[in-house]
Amino acid sequence: MSTEAQGAPVAVGRDVRKAFRVGAEKKDVIQALDGVSIEIRKGELTALVGPDGAGKTTLIRLLAGLLTADSGELRVLGFDPGADAQPIQERIGYMPQKFGLYEDLTVQENLDLYADLHGVSADERRQRYPQLMQMTDLGAFTRRLAGRLSGGMKQKLGLACTLVRFPELLLLDEPTVGVDPLSRRELWQIVYHLVHDEGLTVLVSTAYLDEAERSSRVIVLHQGKVLAQGTPADITKPAAGRVFMTDPAGESARSLQARLLDDPGVIDAVPDGGRVRWVRSRAAALAAPDAPDAPEVPEALEDERASSTVELHGSPVEPHFEDGFMVLLRQSAAREEAPAITLERPLSVRGGEVVVEVRDLVKRFGAFTAVNGIRFEVRRGEIFGLLGPNGAGKTTTFRMLCGLLAPSSGVLRIVGVDVRHSGAEARQRLGYVAQKFSLYGALTVSENLEFFAGAYGLRGRRRRERIDWAMRQFDLTRYAQVRSGDLAGGYKQRLAMSAALLHEPEILFLDEPTSGADPLARRAFWRRITALSDQGVTVIVTTHFMQEAEYCDHVAIMDGGRILAQGTPGEIRRQGRAAAGHEPTMEDAFITVVEAARARESVQEHAA
Repeated sequence: MSTEAQGAPVAVGRDVRKAFRVGAEKKDVIQALDGVSIEIRKGELTALVGPDGAGKTTLIRLLAGLLTADSGELRVLGFDPGADAQPIQERIGYMPQKFGLYEDLTVQENLDLYADLHGVSADERRQRYPQLMQMTDLGAFTRRLAGRLSGGMKQKLGLACTLVRFPELLLLDEPTVGVDPLSRRELWQIVYHLVHDEGLTVLVSTAYLDEAERSSRVIVLHQGKVLAQGTPADITKPAAGRVFMTDPAGESARSLQARLLDDPGVIDAVPDGGRVRWVRSRAAALAAPDAPDAPEVPEALEDERASSTVELHGSPVEPHFEDGFMVLLRQSAAREEAPAITLERPLSVRGGEVVVEVRDLVKRFGAFTAVNGIRFEVRRGEIFGLLGPNGAGKTTTFRMLCGLLAPSSGVLRIVGVDVRHSGAEARQRLGYVAQKFSLYGALTVSENLEFFAGAYGLRGRRRRERIDWAMRQFDLTRYAQVRSGDLAGGYKQRLAMSAALLHEPEILFLDEPTSGADPLARRAFWRRITALSDQGVTVIVTTHFMQEAEYCDHVAIMDGGRILAQGTPGEIRRQGRAAAGHEPTMEDAFITVVEAARARESVQEHAA
């Protein structure tokens, strides 16, 4: 059967269902898709969004002919993927979350391999390769091993390999997970070029709602069902009249956000430019936000610090796509609480005590300098954000701070202990959550906690108490006998953090902890981190999600092993450039700072 006619849908699903049997004996059933009906239009960019476990990857794999639906009707390019997978796979491009690059092959060798697999002729390659190299800006790196590329460059190479044969439909499953803002912007410029200039039809799943907001159409999935589909404006509309901005008075934005999230009358709350943006559970009859006499809306809110009820005032503002997304989720399911962590032994926050001191820290690997003379300090109970592009030196810095990697030179003290000479002593006071899930996937949740409790020297009654505490605090009891490798992303994150907190560390290091996490998981994560900070735990975090930098007391931006800028989020934001009429965001500031530093370095290199 031929491709759908111009203007007709490229893919259509009607009442599609797909279930999986899981568990050791395959007796448990997970309904991944439960009556899904969708439409993907020709020449459009369609975004697929939803929390972890919503069914996004399952739907994409069904469209690619890699899975077969249990029931319902699905047509892709006029074919049934359950019966005619081969003609579909010959005409689509599919880039999964973990694209199969061969890291011991060069950029050029990876391209040639995928061209061979797709039967691309020599003539076609001569025409296609220059286009791909120009599009991805990889032309200068064709001889570099794929394993030596940055995260963003690997994603661009994966996309180039997917496009060696120009497809009629491109399926992208979370292509920007773990990618810094600069690389994310470059990837999206490529996608927009493919859609707007070359007329390609693209379906992309994403955990970043600002990406979905720039698409033509959005499909919102939750627990295997479609909550809504339409334009981004359609999804945003239910939040109209519900969104407000409040300046925190005498407290941090993250503390006010935490209290708002505990209020049943509030659907959502996030720090935003030093203030808190929040969404009420019901629309209010208000003047337009841009009207000069727009009223402030009082909201009763329990203030636990004063054991009283206070009035919270908020100015109405225009809703964002993320506000509408959160309204949809709250309407469709019971509110999932994200309780704050309660420590058994809270730490006293002693007036400004410096617990992490870094001065002139250097790390060399042969002739390569990964970290070059950085300095910063972090005080008790602070949240410190270390930001930077892929390959900036953040993870190397983290590994030195944790005593896992010896510095080449410089001063590094953790709670007064010199890590260079007493690394084991310092490590007893640290918790570390790695960038990638680092627990044992073949072990159950309970077995992982038992192992790490033993590794931290916990024995007997104390060991049982701490494991019980972790199970309760992170709501892991019902998953105790589940293999950790089978957990959804949000629960893997919970398990990793619970293991890191078993020995009650004074300092918690979090390396890209929310990479790929959906908005609900991120809210729950930061609710817990705020509570830890309030109880005296010092937190140092790296993240590529710039909105999360708003939770930090101080932020440092790294690139090329150096610190380019540091200060409070407000001080950093003021260095950004934004479109006329808009205040700079943290992402604007990040891109401005990094690009300016790279431009100066380029001028210096040419001058030399």
